[in-house]
Amino acid sequence: MAEVLITLAIIGVVAALTIPTLVANYQNKSWNTAATVFERKLEEALKTMNTQQTLAGYRNTEDFVNELSKHFKITKICKNDSLTDCFEDKVYWGTENEEIEISNIKNASKFGQKDWDTETIGLQFANGTTGIVAYNPDCRQDPYSNQITGTSCLALLYDTSGLKNPNTQNKDLRSINVASLGGSNCAIELSDGTCFSAPFEPDAHIWNACDTNGKTTDPDDLKFMSDNGIEYCMSSSYGKSDYWAGAVERCGGIDKMPTQAQLTALANELYDEPISGSDDSTEYANWDKKKAESMGFDTYKRWFSVWSGEEYSKGTAYIRYFGSTLTNWTYNGRNNSEQAVCLAD
Repeated sequence: MAEVLITLAIIGVVAALTIPTLVANYQNKSWNTAATVFERKLEEALKTMNTQQTLAGYRNTEDFVNELSKHFKITKICKNDSLTDCFEDKVYWGTENEEIEISNIKNASKFGQKDWDTETIGLQFANGTTGIVAYNPDCRQDPYSNQITGTSCLALLYDTSGLKNPNTQNKDLRSINVASLGGSNCAIELSDGTCFSAPFEPDAHIWNACDTNGKTTDPDDLKFMSDNGIEYCMSSSYGKSDYWAGAVERCGGIDKMPTQAQLTALANELYDEPISGSDDSTEYANWDKKKAESMGFDTYKRWFSVWSGEEYSKGTAYIRYFGSTLTNWTYNGRNNSEQAVCLAD
């Protein structure tokens, strides 16, 4: 009998130690799967609107939502003065889990999109997901492109578990184009005080007429380069879809993109050995995967790269590569989709 009781006690201790971890892993997997499915369906709806030329041209979020509801099943729409009829009262945002009152998220500026000047609308979707959305009145569409460009037209805070807890960023709470929530634009604060927006995957900027030397005479291309501090358009030999330029545009110019030193500082937050940030070397260390994910980076490939604001050539720009056991500063083709962050206030 004593041996049986001891065995049961050991089983109880092991269960107490392992079950919470198993439950947490299961929850994270469920949230990630739900977010992937939701965003894929949303992109399909936006691509349809792009093809039908109903993606752009709205002056307010409500008109955009009315059109979106024709392509993506929405069960409830809540106007700006009653957002919490569709969404949680409070959510927890950022690495410090700051408590945010949803009733204060009245306009796009509360998502860090200060230039949009549009209100937010609350949504409940047929699959149980809830959301707060703001529309970008400067949204552009290209019905002849194979690119899904629609996500640059909106900022969306969504909760895959609806009105259930934990209502926490990078758990059940996810976002598209939400650089900040509430007041500060700082979603990631480093030890040296550097602040970044929440990570995002930029839409590609489409060049009109860039030659093989990275030069153009097209007025729209030239204005875009001047507005954002870009030296070269992307050479036509690489194609027209420039994800690095899309990140620069999203951040508001090269000066709002991280430098090599700032991305090195980020690396030093994630690895267990000092990272020097030298130009041409690969440095070996072990990363803190959970910390990277808590900052909002997508690590599903066991690695990720982040665009800098440093242009390398007519077809490439610098990135920092973050792998599970190594990191380096290198350059990549601007036609490759990488993650990005903006410098934040």
